Amino acid sequence: MNVQLTNPDGITSGVQAPPSPRSLADTGIGIVMLRDILLKTMFRTNLDLCSRISQAISLPVPLTQELIDLARSQRLLEATGTMHANAGNEMGYQLTDAGKARALDALAQSEYYGAVPVPLDQYGEQIKRQSIRNISLNRDQLMAGMGGLILPPDLIGNLGPAVTSGRSILMYGPPGNGKSSISHGIRKAIGDKVYVPRAIEYSGQVISVYDPIVHAAAEAAVDDPNSLRRTSNRFDNRYVYCERPSVITGGELSLDMLDLAYNPVSRTYQAPLQLKATGGIFIIDDLGRQAEPPQKIVNRWIVPLEESRDILALQSGEKFTVPFDTLVIFSTNFHPNQIFDGAALRRIFFKIIINGPSQEMFLKIFAMVARKKKMPLDEKALMYLLKVKYPTIDMNFANYQPTFLIDQMISMCQFEGIPNQMSPELIDRAWGNMFVEQADFAH
Repeated sequence: MNVQLTNPDGITSGVQAPPSPRSLADTGIGIVMLRDILLKTMFRTNLDLCSRISQAISLPVPLTQELIDLARSQRLLEATGTMHANAGNEMGYQLTDAGKARALDALAQSEYYGAVPVPLDQYGEQIKRQSIRNISLNRDQLMAGMGGLILPPDLIGNLGPAVTSGRSILMYGPPGNGKSSISHGIRKAIGDKVYVPRAIEYSGQVISVYDPIVHAAAEAAVDDPNSLRRTSNRFDNRYVYCERPSVITGGELSLDMLDLAYNPVSRTYQAPLQLKATGGIFIIDDLGRQAEPPQKIVNRWIVPLEESRDILALQSGEKFTVPFDTLVIFSTNFHPNQIFDGAALRRIFFKIIINGPSQEMFLKIFAMVARKKKMPLDEKALMYLLKVKYPTIDMNFANYQPTFLIDQMISMCQFEGIPNQMSPELIDRAWGNMFVEQADFAH
């Protein structure tokens, strides 16, 4: 089933859609678990119409009706005898006392209710259909993703193969030169959509994956309760059609954030960050600023990066394998030889240095930012900046500096009630906010 979906921007995605299940067996979930999810969902939400329950558990209406009929045959549900005219004359259903007891028993084992999960093996097949390694990206598309960033042509030439490989990238260099912005630009350049499961199931345990904080939903499949077909969904509604995910972490990253998170109260699991990033990008920014040493963080990625699989553990201690299909981008201000040994560096496929701009490129960036912010250029002030200020820092230009200096001068002009302008005096004041001299600190 190769569904071509058009997103709101008019871009057609060629990612193959997960087919909607045509039978309860197609869901890959055992009948008892299916029935218990139905009962728990009705108990927690008070839904009584098949069409609405269908949306809640993310199964087509005919399959939901089949589950309802099964529960009725077991005397766990009963018809209310009320036809709802405003809902297509649907019959209402409610839990019997036995159904309530079974729902409470099932909730005691796991509080999970709602969307029926996708079995891990089915999810693995969908990952292959939408692999990050299947993307095709050319120079123009990558440049477009970078927006207004001014980058050297050889940098784009190095980034392109790294991104299309879907492997791992280490970007390193002095701070303030756009490593984070470039990471965001890569995400924008990729630009297509994938299917993210609401939850997956392994060994009877449910792991929530879809996270509205991480995943930007593009379109949902909705079954038509009046359709004569077994299902009228364009894709399995247990998935959410999303932008390729982009997970960004920085100094707050700890190794336990890469493990399954178990909630002992609800007895459910939350997927770790890298699993939520499947099919997309995982950016580890400011590597070297985390509590754990960089070497230890990279060691955690050795198996995923080399074997395209990750190993997770349940609360019981049972370990299992999940597919790993993520473009991992490490970004650091440290030189790689300072924070990694040779073995760790070998496992990172691409190493790309992001240096500061040349004086010529710095002036281009400065002029572009000034034009964008409606700051008139002043030759005298610029010469003062280049001939007096930058020699004090050995002409070390950084990409962030033009925006910083111009924003500072604009703030000063606004406070003084004068039109935007630059002058040696204003540059001195802005420069003082950009760098703190050791001599300024009196003991």
